[in-house]
Amino acid sequence: MTSVRADASGQFTIENVLPVNRLGYGTMQLTGKGVWGPPADEDEAVRVLRRAAELGVTLFDTADSYGPLVAEPLLRRALAPYDESIVIATKAGLTRQGPDQWTPVGRPAYLRQQCEMSLRILGLERIPLLQLHRVDPEVPLEDQVGELKALQDEGKIAHIGLSEVSVEQIEQARAVAPIATVQNLYNLADRSAESVLDHCERNQIGFIPWFPLATGGLVKPGGPLDAIASRLSATPSQLALAWLLRRSPVMLPIPGTSSIAHLEENVAAAGLELTDDDVAELSAAVS
Repeated sequence: MTSVRADASGQFTIENVLPVNRLGYGTMQLTGKGVWGPPADEDEAVRVLRRAAELGVTLFDTADSYGPLVAEPLLRRALAPYDESIVIATKAGLTRQGPDQWTPVGRPAYLRQQCEMSLRILGLERIPLLQLHRVDPEVPLEDQVGELKALQDEGKIAHIGLSEVSVEQIEQARAVAPIATVQNLYNLADRSAESVLDHCERNQIGFIPWFPLATGGLVKPGGPLDAIASRLSATPSQLALAWLLRRSPVMLPIPGTSSIAHLEENVAAAGLELTDDDVAELSAAVS
């Protein structure tokens, strides 16, 4: 059992008012295959969530479309009534038609409906962080963010985030409302969002990298991190997460898992101290 807690990853304060431990937890893997339907063992999913909280995880990332209607109810079952340190970050703006099918819907009325549903399902009076899951190309971005701003003004959302956006879209959105976080694909193997990350760092916007472990490709036996992991007495997963934490002070990785053992392994990455040479070697090992 790990003695390292998520607190060891340090803290980031969202919009200078909402502190979270930087190493969080993502709930997508608690659903069925293709992010569709319930997990094989809901009781185990609840145990994983409770163990994450025990280990000091305070940022729990979820979405109405995970399942759909699976991850949010599991969070409520596991963690409600919520400790005041727990920050639930949910999303709206993607719909599901079946396993692995995702369709953006950013009409204001739909975003409002999903916010109201998440409030009810999660058992919250206000959502700490609501992220626009995807920008709907059929709806002006200003209208999508504008509806989230209206919900914020009504006290139903504390902070607004975006997902899979460009620097230009971030600035478009910031003209309408303060943007607290951005969640883009980013990991050691895929750094295509580098310019977005740099922009977030300059503006003190939290950056939440989804697929922080590259869906397992980085950490498989014989993979690119194996030799370095052996030398540092760590696992490839821990190296990939420690590298992210070192990359930027605004980085908020949210590795997900349905296994308590894997959860504990991931959290232990918060205590792994990489030297500058280690970071350079990892960066060069996966290009």
